[in-house]
Amino acid sequence: MSSAARTPRFTVGFDLDLTLVDSRPGIRAAYASLVAATGTAIDIDLVLTRIGPPLEQELANWFPEERVAEAAALYVAAYPEHGIAPSPALPGAREAVAAVRELGGRAVVVTAKNARNARLHLDHLGIEPDVLVGSLWAEAKAGALREYGAAVYVGDHVGDVRGARAAGALSVAVTTGPCGAEELRAAGADVVLPGLADFPGWLRGYLAAAGPAAEEARA
Repeated sequence: MSSAARTPRFTVGFDLDLTLVDSRPGIRAAYASLVAATGTAIDIDLVLTRIGPPLEQELANWFPEERVAEAAALYVAAYPEHGIAPSPALPGAREAVAAVRELGGRAVVVTAKNARNARLHLDHLGIEPDVLVGSLWAEAKAGALREYGAAVYVGDHVGDVRGARAAGALSVAVTTGPCGAEELRAAGADVVLPGLADFPGWLRGYLAAAGPAAEEARA
């Protein structure tokens, strides 16, 4: 049954980069393309340790303010060619999203990546959320999470934790990104998992413990 034809019991939000997708190989390739196009020296290894915040925030470390928008446009335009094919799904990503839907819920991807390139990743990897919202970071994610009634938001970065908390959602953090378990807990994560392979089991337990309360977490 399509998502439009059913009423979800609950909604779970997911981040994209380093939560569902190991986008580091693709980001590396896209930055290499940007270096070749602009002649600007960029420490790509350093960039890969800071994945999460908006593209323009990272580019401001390498380009003068008046060139950031131009560099961002070049990067985004080159990303479909360079960034999608090299980037695999993280272990358990497909199964985590599928588990939400199998248990009667709705899966919503809310990411800082622009929606077009995020959609290309999801389609390439066969990950099928009900909704995709792009270009939102940290607390700004809260608006989309509230709009879709997300009871849980899953991410890898302290910015994702802040977004979940701002939305009043349970923050489930995975340690597949740049932030370790202690940092995520210190930021306010309610649950920390090693990765999404553990998420379906956690979700079943969460729903069983929540009982009737889970039924109230509707969009």
